[in-house]
Amino acid sequence: MIRVCIFDDNTSLRETLQLVFDATDDLIVIGNYPNALNAVAAVERDQPDVVLMDIDMPGRTGIEAVQLIRQNNFFPKILMLTVFDDTERIFAAIQAGAVGYLLKKTPSNKLIESIRDVMEGGAAMTPSIALKVMEAFRQPKPNTYALTEKEKEVLQRLVAGDSYKLIADHCHMSMGTVRTHIVNIYEKLHVNSKSEAVVKALKTGMFK
Repeated sequence: MIRVCIFDDNTSLRETLQLVFDATDDLIVIGNYPNALNAVAAVERDQPDVVLMDIDMPGRTGIEAVQLIRQNNFFPKILMLTVFDDTERIFAAIQAGAVGYLLKKTPSNKLIESIRDVMEGGAAMTPSIALKVMEAFRQPKPNTYALTEKEKEVLQRLVAGDSYKLIADHCHMSMGTVRTHIVNIYEKLHVNSKSEAVVKALKTGMFK
């Protein structure tokens, strides 16, 4: 049986999905939660194979929850299930560690197929989402942000997932210098966080 946890503040949707999944031969819902505030503890306790994660929930977004879950030893396959189809959230979710991105209008049979697909090592996306991702990578925008070579190097390490300490070691600079470069990168890219900087770097094809 494929063990599934659902995090969504829409009670009706959660209950409907549980009924649909439990009616299959190979899916069972073992956790059903209205928010992601205790997502890490819930996942550690329930040990699901697959997590369906909404994005816009009170207290903590689904993307933040994915990032926190990913830091633990037990990391299930996570599918985002949301109404949002903008590129920023799509890339942020993928960068956080999601293996799929589905819209809530996805028919239940397709959703079930997607869960089975990710359990077999695949990725799952609503067709319109997959098209957005392909277009974003197929037509990279030129780097027009005037980053210095050192700033590009630091940003590339951010994209690779390095901590500030690892960046300092890799780039042979002090922690203070790393922070200065990151502040400058945020200003030039017009972003406010590491995840936003990483998403913009991926979208614009800076390191292809």
